[in-house]
Amino acid sequence: MNSRADTGNAGERALIEHIRRRLPTPPPSLLIGPGDDAAVLTPARGTLQVLTTDAVVEGVHFDRRFSSLSDIGYKAVAVNVSDIAAMGATPEFVLLSLILPDGFSRGDLDALLDGVLEMAAQAQTTVAGGNISRSPGPLIVDVTATGSVRPRRVLARSGGRAGDSIYVTGTIGGAAAGLGALKSGAVPQEGALAAGPMAGPIRRHQRPEPRLRMGMLLGRNRAASACMDLSDGLADGVRQIAEASGTGAILEASLLPIDPDAAAWFAAQGQDPVLSALTGGDDYELIFTVSKKLRGRFRGVEQHARGLTVTRIGELTEGGGVRLSRAGGFELIPDGFTHF
Repeated sequence: MNSRADTGNAGERALIEHIRRRLPTPPPSLLIGPGDDAAVLTPARGTLQVLTTDAVVEGVHFDRRFSSLSDIGYKAVAVNVSDIAAMGATPEFVLLSLILPDGFSRGDLDALLDGVLEMAAQAQTTVAGGNISRSPGPLIVDVTATGSVRPRRVLARSGGRAGDSIYVTGTIGGAAAGLGALKSGAVPQEGALAAGPMAGPIRRHQRPEPRLRMGMLLGRNRAASACMDLSDGLADGVRQIAEASGTGAILEASLLPIDPDAAAWFAAQGQDPVLSALTGGDDYELIFTVSKKLRGRFRGVEQHARGLTVTRIGELTEGGGVRLSRAGGFELIPDGFTHF
């Protein structure tokens, strides 16, 4: 079968076999892998299993004008292992469900798998199985990820308390600015990543970098009281942690680590860089809280962060909602990004 042949004509068994041939050798803990009715694995003794699932849907989560099929496969795995990391766990396996539109070729499938396998290798996780189906509509890549964590090392959104400091990894706003630049037509698709001030933000949109090591360090060292990843923006993340923890929150606008190229782009569009960075989605950084008694442990985590910037941006409060401190006053933080 040539690379341009429609996958709809190949048959499910042939496609599954094609995918199996591309998968690396699984670890011994995967007793039965792709090709059977279900995968069978041996869990590590003394660990809890962490499971998550998320789908990326064409026209909702990605636009094929702006992301290659490899980017889409990469992102589908990245957003799921990011959730595993946010729980303080180590990613282990993923299940891959592909819903392929008419006209999707064998070459298209291989390009998608390139991204899936690249991110899986980076996360040291194994594709343990999945499913293939045809779609009369958009391309959908649905991933289920599993991980493991020791008891008492699980990170949740609900563990914060008033007085805890709020931290965020990396920078915010880059992915939203990158997508905005692509949608505006201000940056050509071809060669967009090679040079120019928007290269970094565009890369953040197309290939988010899940903070796997930081999530595992926070959980392993029990250094955070609450944690989640920023799929729908920092505004959404701080609100969810505050609501789950039964607190309010104050963020300091002057402390927010806004991507400088993104900030410049927002300003050039007549947008408020602070609010745009707060509400933009797809950053996949970690937001977490640290209590006073955990600060010593957290300093140890910082020493092993391998250059990843971690910024204190505010504090959980007794109440008062979720607010932004700016220019000597307070304003309510807007809602984060939503797909609905």
